[in-house]
Amino acid sequence: MPAVQRGRRGAVSEPMRTPKLLREPSPGRRAWAAFGATLLNGGIALGVLALVLDRLAPPQHLPWTPFTLDQPIGMFTGAKLELAKRDPARCRRVLVEGGVSFRESEARISGFCSTADSLRLSGGTTPLAPAGPVMACPLALEYALWERQVVRPAARELLGAEVRRIEHFGTYACRRVYGRAEGAPSAHARAAALDVSGFVLDDGRRITVAADWTGEVAEAAFLRRVRSGACRVFRATLGPDYNAAHADHLHLDDGRFSACR
Repeated sequence: MPAVQRGRRGAVSEPMRTPKLLREPSPGRRAWAAFGATLLNGGIALGVLALVLDRLAPPQHLPWTPFTLDQPIGMFTGAKLELAKRDPARCRRVLVEGGVSFRESEARISGFCSTADSLRLSGGTTPLAPAGPVMACPLALEYALWERQVVRPAARELLGAEVRRIEHFGTYACRRVYGRAEGAPSAHARAAALDVSGFVLDDGRRITVAADWTGEVAEAAFLRRVRSGACRVFRATLGPDYNAAHADHLHLDDGRFSACR
């Protein structure tokens, strides 16, 4: 029983109580306080780390920096490229900001075939031959990134030349995979695939997949370098090592399935 205090005149007073602010917190409150402090310290540490990375790390390795065609392919290029491809307006904005010119292509829809969201490149990239094929915007964006950050550097390093034009077998074709009567539609049926057959250099040399895949060391190394680089940009990249149907070209597409062969 708590002691009873008496005043000077004998009056009985209430027992002394510990002020609330001085009471020992419960184990539960202590745990929550420690958790909150940990979160605060972690948030501060992450903020400092983000500031340091923002100053020191290349933008292609940071998830919060804008995606541009002038940045080398880095850790977060793929994720930022995917976001740009999903938004038609954003896809075109990245092309324009990268100095790529184009004109809109007519949208044609027939069964499983479609050229919706398509355009024709007209400048700012290594020209394609035949010129101006219809390309879905995501494919055009991938092509612009690939030729700028993979093809051009590879030609300079391995061949000591610039690429004047890139030859191809086509982009849009209303057909199923391998032209079969049944089965899944080809990515070509959505203008979402490009079949690259060769490269013409500014010194007059012409390098083709059919003739040079296993030919001279420099030419073969160049073709394999651009194939490997394409795997980091396009959804699917198929070449001579895949099967006989691709012995004379590199199939580059923005289809539904990923592959690098």
